[in-house]
Amino acid sequence: MPSPIPNQVAILEITADQAGQRIDNFLHTYLKGVPKSHVYRILRTGEVRVNKGRIKPTYRLQASDKLRLPPLHYDTPILPNPRHVQSLVDTILYEDAQLLIINKPAGLAVHGGSGIDFGVIEGLRALYPKLHHELVHRLDRDTSGCLMIAKKPSMLRSLHELLRTGGIRKHYLALVQGHWDPRLTMVEAKLQKNILLSGERMVRVHANGKPSQTQFNIEQRFATTTLLRINPLTGRTHQIRVHTTYAGHPIAGDVKYGNEEFNHEMHRYGLNRLFLHAHQLEINFSQQECLTISAPLAINLQQVLQRLSTESMKNMVK
Repeated sequence: MPSPIPNQVAILEITADQAGQRIDNFLHTYLKGVPKSHVYRILRTGEVRVNKGRIKPTYRLQASDKLRLPPLHYDTPILPNPRHVQSLVDTILYEDAQLLIINKPAGLAVHGGSGIDFGVIEGLRALYPKLHHELVHRLDRDTSGCLMIAKKPSMLRSLHELLRTGGIRKHYLALVQGHWDPRLTMVEAKLQKNILLSGERMVRVHANGKPSQTQFNIEQRFATTTLLRINPLTGRTHQIRVHTTYAGHPIAGDVKYGNEEFNHEMHRYGLNRLFLHAHQLEINFSQQECLTISAPLAINLQQVLQRLSTESMKNMVK
């Protein structure tokens, strides 16, 4: 449960139920109301210690760990707009006592920070102040679709294990430039993440990168574009966007890895965002229990596909 913000050094002993969480995720929940940027600062500067030693934000807590928290002084964060918070209710696709799945809108970050005051987690914590919400995985700010949020640490650990072992299958829809070769059903290209001087994350294919695999299947062809159904087998940052560009078919509306001329052309069809949508999740809890949740395409993306289809039909008539 969230705790009062310490105004002096505090020592916590990690319980068995808290064990297994990344320390940054634990602190976001435990220090409710402390800005994300401040949490990362005290981790980066070594003010947070575990068993008297410095740790990285990715460190996973162990039962009986002794966690040292420094006194915390920070500016009061801006509260989320109640209208934005309430709008999250309309995005809920599935909910039970342990798991929440929403259809995240494009343009909404999963977390506040880096100049963003409001994200999915901030909204949910404002909406359900007495509940524990943690991201199971992430979606880029410009990507829409299925996003899993765990309500309990035990569910978070279970879903992370399923992600590691392939028990969760993700299906995306993406509109890409050109005609995708139907023989190209898998891209395996190592990805390396780089942080620019501006702080922006960029990912590129590199021999020293991490192994990355993405499956591709053609969903629909148009005159100059292809709608793909995509299954990432690994979960690297920007994986789908980089792999499609590496294959010579950047995603429509991708201003970071895409083709500027192609993006401008797609404006004619009313596309003003990244055409990448997390369409479906298949969660295999066991051989007997499987949960499948789908998120419909946003109306504006459906309209883009309809215009492309109409133009393709006209070209066939000619």
